[in-house]
Amino acid sequence: MPARIKEVLRSLSIAVAVAALTAATIYMVSYLAYPVTGIQVQGARMFPETLAWEAVPDRASLLTLNPALLKSKVKSNAWVESVEVRKNWDSGIVTVEVEERDAVLNAGTEGRGAVFAAVFAADGTELPGLGGVDLERVEMSEDRLEGILRAGRVLESNGVALESVDGVGAGGIEATVEGRLVIFADSISEAQAKALPGIMSGNPEAPRFDLRSPERVVIGASEQAAARSSRPGTSEGRRSG
Repeated sequence: MPARIKEVLRSLSIAVAVAALTAATIYMVSYLAYPVTGIQVQGARMFPETLAWEAVPDRASLLTLNPALLKSKVKSNAWVESVEVRKNWDSGIVTVEVEERDAVLNAGTEGRGAVFAAVFAADGTELPGLGGVDLERVEMSEDRLEGILRAGRVLESNGVALESVDGVGAGGIEATVEGRLVIFADSISEAQAKALPGIMSGNPEAPRFDLRSPERVVIGASEQAAARSSRPGTSEGRRSG
C-alpha cells in the first residue's frame, strides 16, 4: 500500500476517534449537568404512562432529549389526540401533558356474513375500547358508518364537539353535539358546522337542531317544525350560510 494512502487512512482513523471521543464527552457532560431525573405524565386516563417512560432513553439529558421525537412516540398511541412536552431545568423533570380522545361511537357493522364491532373518536380514529364511556352499540351499514365518520371530522375541524352518536335510522342520525340533540343525514357541510355553535347559543331552549336539509340548520320541537322551511333569523329556523 502506498505511503500516501496509509497516511490518509491514518488521518481518517484519528479524526473518527476524536469525533467519537468528543461526542462521548459531550454526552457525559450534558448528562451529568442536566440529567432527566423523572417523567411526569398529566391528563392521562387511558394512555399508559409507562409508554412515556419507555420513549425516553436511559441516562437521557435535558440537553439531548428531542421533544419532537418524544411527542411523536406518545402521539402514536390511539388515545392521544395532542401532546405537549416541557423540560424543567431546575428539577430535571420532563412533563408530558396529553389530551386524550373520547369514544363517541360504538358501531356494529355487518359485512361478509358477520357483524364487526368498532369504537371511534370524533375525528374518526379507531380506539381500542370505550375508555370508560357508556355508549350503546349502534348497528349500521358500512356506508352509513363512513358518512358518520366524515360528519364527525367536519364538526371536529370546525371546533364543534361531537359527544356521542345515539341512534341511526331511516329518519337520519341522532347525535349529541355540545350537549344538544342534533339530527343529520349522511353528511354535514362546512357551512352547517360553522353556523351550528352560534345558532345553539342563540337558542338555549331549543330541544334539537336538524341538519338534514342541505346548507341549513333548522330549529324545532316537532317533526313539522323541522320539516318546515324557515326564514333566516326566525326562532324556528335559520340558514347556515
